[in-house]
This record gives sequence, C-alpha cells and structure tokens, in this order.
Amino acid sequence: MRTVKATAAAVTAALAAGAASVAAGRLASDAALKPSPGRPLPTEPRLTVHGTAAGQITLTRDLASLRPGTYGLAGDGSHAVVGPVLQGAPHLPDTVVRRLERVTHGLLHPRDRVWLTPNLHVGDPRSALGLDHADIDVPGELGPLPAWFVRGVRETWVITVHGLGATREHPLNIMRFLHRRHFPVLDITYRGDLGAPRSPDGLNHLGESEWRDLDAAIRYAVDHGAERVVLHGWSTGATMALRAAVHSELRDRISGLVLDSPVLDWEATLRALARARHTPGPLLPLAVRAAQGRTGLYADRVAGSAGPARLTAPTLIFHGPGDEVAPWRFSRSLAEHHPNLVALHTVRDAPHGAMWNADPQGYEEALRRFLTPLM
Repeated sequence: MRTVKATAAAVTAALAAGAASVAAGRLASDAALKPSPGRPLPTEPRLTVHGTAAGQITLTRDLASLRPGTYGLAGDGSHAVVGPVLQGAPHLPDTVVRRLERVTHGLLHPRDRVWLTPNLHVGDPRSALGLDHADIDVPGELGPLPAWFVRGVRETWVITVHGLGATREHPLNIMRFLHRRHFPVLDITYRGDLGAPRSPDGLNHLGESEWRDLDAAIRYAVDHGAERVVLHGWSTGATMALRAAVHSELRDRISGLVLDSPVLDWEATLRALARARHTPGPLLPLAVRAAQGRTGLYADRVAGSAGPARLTAPTLIFHGPGDEVAPWRFSRSLAEHHPNLVALHTVRDAPHGAMWNADPQGYEEALRRFLTPLM
C-alpha cells in the first residue's frame, strides 16, 4: 500500500512539475508574442534620474546610459530627448551626464525610473515634425489599418513599418529625411497595434502573418499612384518586408528593401527576450516549444517560406553586434551570401531597433546612397 501511495505521489509531483514547466514556458514566450507597444523590451534596463540642470540630465551609470547618439527617454507619464554623454560634466562615479535636448511632455524628477527608447518623437507627422499628412485607413484582411501618409512628388513610395514593442511613431525618426527627398511616405500600423484589428489569437507572430497587412499597404500604394515601393522595416517589421518581397502578388513593384535590426531567426530572438526576463536556461527550450504550439511558428517552415535564397530585391541592412534581441551574425551571413544584392551597414554600440539613433548622419548617408538609384 505504501509503495502504491509513494508511486502515486511521485507521479503527481512529476505532473505538477511538468505543468509548472509548461506554464513557465508560456510565460517566457510572452516576451515576444505579447509585447506591449510603446513599452521597453525586457533587454532594455530601467535607469534612475539623479538630477537635471540646464541642458543636462544625470542618470544611473550603465552600458545603456553610455551609448553614443541621441535617444528618447521615456518614463511613466514623461518623455524627453537626450543627446550624447557630456564627458566634461562633473558627476559621481556611478552616474552619467547626458545632454538634455528637450522635454516633450511630463516632468523629470530625481528618483524617476526611465528607459532609453529609439522613439525621438511623440505624436503624428504634423504635431511632431510640422509635416502635413493625411490620416488614412488601409483596407486589411482583418479590418481597417490606420496609417499616416505624407505626400511627395516621386513615383516611388516608401512604406515604413515598425517592429517589436514599438509604434508607428518610431519611423518618424527618418520621416523628415525622406520628405526632403520628395518621397511619398506611408507609415502603417498592423494587427495588434493601437486602433488596428487584433490577431485572431491575440498574439504577435513575429511577421509570419503580419506581413499580409504590409501587403495590403503595398496594394493601397499601387492603387493610389505608386509605380514602385521601397519597404523600410525595423525588427519584425523588417521580417514582414522580407516576407512581402517573396510572397506578395505585387512583389514586382518592390524596388528595394531597407532592413533595420531584422529578426532573421525568430528562435534566437525569443530565447534572447526570455533570457532577459531571467528565464532559467533549462526553460528556454520550453519557451520556444510554447511559442511553436501557440503560433504554429516552426523554424524550418519559416526559413523555407522567405529564405535568403529567394531574395531578389536590392537590400540595405542596418545592424550591429550590440543588438541583444536579433543577433547580428544572421545579417552578416545574409550579406556575405548575396554580396551583389545585399549591403550591410554595421552600426557599433547600438541596441535593437536603434541603428539611426547611434549614428544619424551615417545612417542617413547610407540610406541616401541606397535610395538614389531607386528614385
């Protein structure tokens, strides 16, 4: 009798442990499958404001707060723009002083918890940049997709699509650059975004289904006068651009791709996000399996549906080894396998989705050279 009870207890304990592991795997996979738009990815550390002065802000010393370039600084109810580190400014050993460009809204107080974000701008093209735009709805397969359209005189349109955890405010970073070169710009939302339809299962599919919303935007552009389109995507938005370049019925109208921090191996990205949530190493495979079961994403099928061998459009990749979310080595491999088709612009010391922020001038010059023959 004791043996039977002991066996039953062991089985019960094993089942409970298995159920707990499955639940932990699902929770870990949420970092990629249920990102909160406008909130930091788990790889982005929270920093503490130690003080502000005229044109200066003092933050916790961290690899993040030492990054080169210009970033948004977001908090709960506040947003500011910070520039480079001020090397000569007096500070304590555990702090960093950066240039405070402006406070967009809210107030910054000592002890506030904040994070760096690629988003410099808050609002729409008119309120943030002074650019006239139209608020339009792109007809998507799940319903209307809100978008901003900034007019231009060229027959080549640029369609911008944000990535994981971001919003359509992110492409505003390059909107003025594109407008000065007279490109019509269509800045889109897709399923799961604020104001856009939800995915039927409520999950982000890392571009595997979302690309169809980008395809709807291509169709809208062609229907409204675009002869050609350039797709400029960040993170999973770059993944969507790759899918569209392979699968869209209008792929012959895609004259170029610009991929910023592209997610080229979703399993590596999911593991990175789960690891940043302090998921124990033994549970990382469970997070991958949980994502596969919840979304139907399988690496071999995804790679085969939009693999590098099927890429035909001229492509510019912005990426760097500092990206902790989407490993740079996959971008480097893609460029090495297609030297006559893919150009890799390497950006050092830049986090995921923030290649422009680390070096705006270098980014825009590389973009200018790429776009000039596509005009």
